[in-house]
Amino acid sequence: MAEEAYQAMEYGLCPSWALSLGYMGVAAGAVLSNWGSAWGTWKAGVSLLNTGIRHPGSVMKNVIPIVMAGVIGIYGLIVAVILAGNIPMPMVGTRVNVYSIYTGMAHLAAGLCCGLSGLAAGGCIGIVGDYGVRSVGYRTSNISVVFSHGDKGGGMDSEDDGGGGGGGDENKLFVGMLIMLIFSEALALYGLIVALIVSQHSYPCAE
Repeated sequence: MAEEAYQAMEYGLCPSWALSLGYMGVAAGAVLSNWGSAWGTWKAGVSLLNTGIRHPGSVMKNVIPIVMAGVIGIYGLIVAVILAGNIPMPMVGTRVNVYSIYTGMAHLAAGLCCGLSGLAAGGCIGIVGDYGVRSVGYRTSNISVVFSHGDKGGGMDSEDDGGGGGGGDENKLFVGMLIMLIFSEALALYGLIVALIVSQHSYPCAE
């Protein structure tokens, strides 16, 4: 086994710096996915709190974007744990590296697939959730963004559409927002699937 590892090192297949590629994949998968999760939670959370002031009854229904953004971080955790478990230590005693460049690049690609997909999906969820939650809240409470100059309370003008609660149009807005959020979440899921497949590719330096 040691002779095979030495031969692989001579051909440049298993240099000592190949381990850094694998650990960069671990970091990319975890950090970028959590970045996207935090981005989406921040954008959707701010709008949820802002809307909750005007219409507290819609808070629990509109918390869905925040939950979906938080799931993206779990994708990065799964990939990071799998990649870290597949990175072997150098051989005890001889200190010969048995981790090849091929395996390191595969792990780096897997981490980037999951991380960048999670980052893009988190930003998409945050922006869609931001505008979606605000729109649903405004439509539900029949409030415009024009400041009131009359005797109406709350500092906003109330617009009467002939029925309370926007005539049910807020449900149509919510369904549309939910569909967009589902397809935004699917972007991170696609990256997770590709990362899991690519992470299985390996070239051992020694059997």
